[in-house]
Amino acid sequence: MAAVSVVNLTIQKSTYFEETFSLTAEDGLGLNLNNITATSKLRKHPTAGIAYTFSTTVTVVDSSIKISMTSDKTAQLPSGRCYYDVITTSSGNVVTKVLEGNAFVEETASI
Repeated sequence: MAAVSVVNLTIQKSTYFEETFSLTAEDGLGLNLNNITATSKLRKHPTAGIAYTFSTTVTVVDSSIKISMTSDKTAQLPSGRCYYDVITTSSGNVVTKVLEGNAFVEETASI
């Protein structure tokens, strides 16, 4: 994948959050995720000192990466526009940013 995909998210505070991204290679086929790990974090801005880590799941069969966060963790997020990205690391230690975007964190009135 040559270019970083940009996907904006909306996260409701104090609720479970999950998003799955299907990744494609330049040839349009699914990106090879064999021996790949993924990391994803959210920050108020890219250089903020405090980071909130998503749980990540890499699924080789359908070339997807799922990020998720429990309701306890989303309750701690700062409200408003934040920034997140998804980084992959290969078995050869090649680090690649595959996704980035804004995450709009909204208050939840009923909880």
